[in-house]
Amino acid sequence: MADYKVDFQELKSKVGIDDVAYELGYRLDRKAGVGRYIEMALGDGKEKRDAIIICNPHDKAAQRFFRRDGSKGDVVALIRENLHAFHVSGKNDWQKIAKVLARFAHMPEPEYREDFEYIKSAGHTKDFDSTRYVVKPINPDKIPAIFDQRGLSDETVRTFAPFIRLIRDKKNENFDGYNIGFPYTNGENDKVRGYEIRGYGGYKSKAAGSDSSTSAWVADLSGGYPNIVKHVIFCESAFDAMAFYQLNRKQLGKNIVLVSLGGTFSDAQITSVMNRYPEARPFDCFDNDQAGRVYGLRMLSLLEHIPMNINRTEDGLLVVEAKNRSVALEADRPFRVQLQEQLSSRYKVRQWLPPKAFKDWNDCLLNRPMEIKADKLKQDQINNLAERRNAGPKL
Repeated sequence: MADYKVDFQELKSKVGIDDVAYELGYRLDRKAGVGRYIEMALGDGKEKRDAIIICNPHDKAAQRFFRRDGSKGDVVALIRENLHAFHVSGKNDWQKIAKVLARFAHMPEPEYREDFEYIKSAGHTKDFDSTRYVVKPINPDKIPAIFDQRGLSDETVRTFAPFIRLIRDKKNENFDGYNIGFPYTNGENDKVRGYEIRGYGGYKSKAAGSDSSTSAWVADLSGGYPNIVKHVIFCESAFDAMAFYQLNRKQLGKNIVLVSLGGTFSDAQITSVMNRYPEARPFDCFDNDQAGRVYGLRMLSLLEHIPMNINRTEDGLLVVEAKNRSVALEADRPFRVQLQEQLSSRYKVRQWLPPKAFKDWNDCLLNRPMEIKADKLKQDQINNLAERRNAGPKL
């Protein structure tokens, strides 16, 4: 089996120096101004440990950085300087850098011959084995820095501390430290059935054998009284759920539950959670990208008992077929509102989406808006939608 071919130029076009710097704990120095250059600092005041000036902040592929001491480089150079912070394995620095870039680009990590051989020899883990992991609680007086890097306050972490663990995989020979573990349960009892795992450098995974079919991370802030829970907040990750809470806690109260599906969607994940909270209203708080909107539609279909076929057209539009109607959904308007107009339904499932400028709630908390993509593609979608509307009365 040949080694995975890594296209560094493609990866670099998707990952900005600012993306990596944010993950390492750097923050924008607003006093330095924002324009063709931005300055990002690690620490502040007397504790400032490093500062980098980034050119072309709006063009990831063209970004370069320099320091006042004369050192300079691209995103690969910044990653290489800080490889120790990303906890990746590889035969050499280039393999490790490729894996880090792939994580930031949300692309499959490059796998090499020895990795495939290891997977083959290890076999498939069917069930979650709790004895494989060393688990301990979060110390509220020594909160890991990764939460601060995600913009999460100590107060927020302490609120969720009963639902978070530090977790170490005893079988991982390349990393013997602890990551953050968000325990999965399915509502039948308190038994842990897996973990959503997050670590430094954008590391994300799930514990081997985790039950992603019927279990999810469920943070019940009601004190364990399911009948008084009013709202169940569904997010794609635990960090998103915590960010949502931090941004909106003044409106939420305590009789709420926050849920992470861990980047997957299973019907039984949703129903097992809602069965625990019979008086609660579910909220779609998924991401603002198309995958997140599909999650929201699937949840709506499931909980409102409206069979739907959800299709994606060649030009990227979503088309929903339900109740003998076909509805082409406009990307710039809430899908639930459009369906309500076309299908004449009033839904129990509500939406509380991130502001339009942000992909998810954690990016909103960090004030990291999405890049504006090609206007031409958007105009093409508008034109195609207009043609569909004029084609007949089905729409």
